[in-house]
Amino acid sequence: MSLLEISNIHFQIGGMSVLNGVDLSVQNDQLVSLIGPNGAGKTALFNSISGVYKPQQGSIRFNGEDILHLRPHHICRLGIARTFQNVNLFNNMVVIDNIMLTRHRFIKGGLLKGGLFWCGGLKEEIRNRRKVEEIIEFLEIEAYRKKIVGNLPYGIQKRVELGRALALEPKLLMLDEPVAGMNNEETEDIIRFIMDIREDMRISILLVEHDMRVVMDISDQIAVLDFGTKIADGPPEEIKQNKKVRAAYIGYQEDRV
Repeated sequence: MSLLEISNIHFQIGGMSVLNGVDLSVQNDQLVSLIGPNGAGKTALFNSISGVYKPQQGSIRFNGEDILHLRPHHICRLGIARTFQNVNLFNNMVVIDNIMLTRHRFIKGGLLKGGLFWCGGLKEEIRNRRKVEEIIEFLEIEAYRKKIVGNLPYGIQKRVELGRALALEPKLLMLDEPVAGMNNEETEDIIRFIMDIREDMRISILLVEHDMRVVMDISDQIAVLDFGTKIADGPPEEIKQNKKVRAAYIGYQEDRV
């Protein structure tokens, strides 16, 4: 059984078709990339998986459970976490507090227990902060842990957002253009972290990315969307040679190839 199984998803906005019968699967310990030209429907599919959009037709199953009609916070609790195209952090808060916020789903006590450290509240706080510190060390941002996020370089902010997603302890991590806007050094760092997340933490990854060098280097499987329709699905070498994929990106017709 696939960890994530998407079948025949159709989604329309204002009468315009955004996703047309899309199928996609992610296995345990697999890194799957979702690529396509701008407007192909990649973010719409991400939003459908995370519960932001509600497709009109099809099914989305996670660990065998139908999640199509669940709310985003319920989907998150099942073990799906994501990052966004644009950094979406609390800019006036420090790094450690930004990451700590996502640990709320692991805190069982109420206001009194948490605020006054009653009935094991202190132990619970320590346990969750220890997990956050492990993530900060893993992402090599110890020097920034008490820094205001809004004052940090863009590349460090992207690491903080990645850390916030990891703090949810997901089974599936969805990364929406994680290296967009980064220089070569920052890109290499993020890719190294992504590979370590997959290999050391054994977290499956669904990746949207425009940098084809990154996609081809790290993906097990690549699915390609064009105008809301999946036109190809396969390993990197197969996708690289696919005429429909080349036509979608470069614009020439298949019969000219």
